Amino acid sequence: MIVVMEHGATQAQIDHVRDRIVALGLSAHLSQGEFRAIIGAVGDKQPEHQAILEAMEGVERVVPIMKPYKLASREFHEADSVVDVGGVPIGSGVTLIAGPCAIESRESLWRIAEAVRARGAAILRGGAFKPRTSPYSFQGLGVEGLKLLRAAGDAFGMPVVTEVMSIADVDVVAQYADMIQIGARNVQNFNLLAAVGETRRPVLLKRGFATTVAEFLMSAEYVLSRGNRSLVLCERGIKTFETELRYTFDVAAVPLIKHNTHLPVIVDPSHACGRREYVTALALAGVAAGADGVVVEVHDCPEAALCDGPQALLPDMFAEMTRQVGAVAKALGRELVPARTTRL
Repeated sequence: MIVVMEHGATQAQIDHVRDRIVALGLSAHLSQGEFRAIIGAVGDKQPEHQAILEAMEGVERVVPIMKPYKLASREFHEADSVVDVGGVPIGSGVTLIAGPCAIESRESLWRIAEAVRARGAAILRGGAFKPRTSPYSFQGLGVEGLKLLRAAGDAFGMPVVTEVMSIADVDVVAQYADMIQIGARNVQNFNLLAAVGETRRPVLLKRGFATTVAEFLMSAEYVLSRGNRSLVLCERGIKTFETELRYTFDVAAVPLIKHNTHLPVIVDPSHACGRREYVTALALAGVAAGADGVVVEVHDCPEAALCDGPQALLPDMFAEMTRQVGAVAKALGRELVPARTTRL
């Protein structure tokens, strides 16, 4: 349920309603708007709960939330949310996130970070823990990779995002990263989702390759329900009968998700197609469909990359993608989000 407080309701009245919601065995989630407060009451509701809350002082009305995902829905939070990632917003313009698939060495990471920063990226990505299909493939540098990523972000004035794969690693990833990524393989790892929800670090949640939009938003609910409202969703391709590309980019999911949720939505064309020659085209499609950002893989020597070299853009290809994405964004009345001008 959504408890809509009256315009001018006092803080004491708001607090009293929150306390009453908790006393009813529900969890209370406050959304403070410019003119009025809205309190989400989430849990095992009983028929009499609505009448009890409607009778309280300062309450204007109580509205049932029909969607199974409560906190992620626009019924709970009508306005678009903006997530701050180390001083860079996602949701107020088009934000570019770029970097290598995997952190391979200090030298290569510094070259790539400098290249993407100069060509329009506002956030640096890089994998320290790599989930690979084969156990014999490069699995990442682990904590040493996290330290390198943090140092590169600081050196070039960019917040950093990296993936966590295990609950045991959540604290150490949160220590070094400005944003924690949950990859496609863990989209329904509910214990891990709850754990990152406890960190209060911004979270980037990727859609699974066999996950419906409704299931995806229910996964988002696990993070939100733990009190973490800094959540960004990412469409990165789904499995279909087509075999020419790595996955099928579900561009229709972008407006569909944005219609149903207030959370920012970005796209990952690198993983969607798996081939660098199509990455820019898919990025443009995603932005045209309303995406709030694009995350891509960039490498200065893809043939030597230890992970996903065929889908990595060369730095100059990324520069051209930035130019074209900026043109599409401008045509839609939006702007590219610039990189930070100062270090935090």
